[in-house]
Amino acid sequence: MDDKLSIRVNVADRYYPLKVERENEEKIRKAARMINEKVLQYKQRYTGKDVQDFLAMAALQYVIKLTEQEDRLERDYVPEAIQELIHKIDSALEKE
Repeated sequence: MDDKLSIRVNVADRYYPLKVERENEEKIRKAARMINEKVLQYKQRYTGKDVQDFLAMAALQYVIKLTEQEDRLERDYVPEAIQELIHKIDSALEKE
């Protein structure tokens, strides 16, 4: 059975047909809503610009947030991994 679902997603007043996994449908629709909300905010703030400008500004803002999250996760993950290694070393030393 094919688990792909055909949907149409509206991004900045254009519709895009997509084939997506059923479990990803809501994430994709939510992402499109977030983009549309950001584009609308920019439209209201900066009149006279092209939709392409708003899409570029929205993409830039979301990618900046994404890289900040990735950096934060990387910083938080490394100390946790080091703590786990220290615990393993301590356990091994206690057994000897």
